[in-house]
Amino acid sequence: MLELYEGALNVPEIITRWYAEEAEYNYGAYIPFIGTVREEDGIEGLSFDVYEPILNGWFETWQAKAESLGAKLKMAHSRGDVLVHESSYIAAVFSPKRRVALETIEKFVEDFKASAPIWKYDLRHGERLYARDRSTAISGAGILGAKR
Repeated sequence: MLELYEGALNVPEIITRWYAEEAEYNYGAYIPFIGTVREEDGIEGLSFDVYEPILNGWFETWQAKAESLGAKLKMAHSRGDVLVHESSYIAAVFSPKRRVALETIEKFVEDFKASAPIWKYDLRHGERLYARDRSTAISGAGILGAKR
């Protein structure tokens, strides 16, 4: 399940809902990862652009990997502006075995940072500035992967 939201994520609502949705299944581990915008270099927040067609395909590949291990993967991400100390990213793995969940969440989050077609902008003094120094080009994405 992939969910996209405008603005900051409501972490308690999403985490509670995901847990309730999966509570009846025989999972022994539920491992969430919550990413928050941290204060650095004087930014007021971050803003995100998402290219959904590539993101959906990337996430479907990860869902298939998780399913092959008997696990389930969920992700939520923000579009638009997210202020410092708010959440822009949540991922969670549900699995019968903790080792599968731990290994999957680590690999998923790292691949997300390297491969997901989401572009980050700093919010400074009411302006939206491309965060070139903290962005990763996406392999095989052509112009979408190029640093602007």
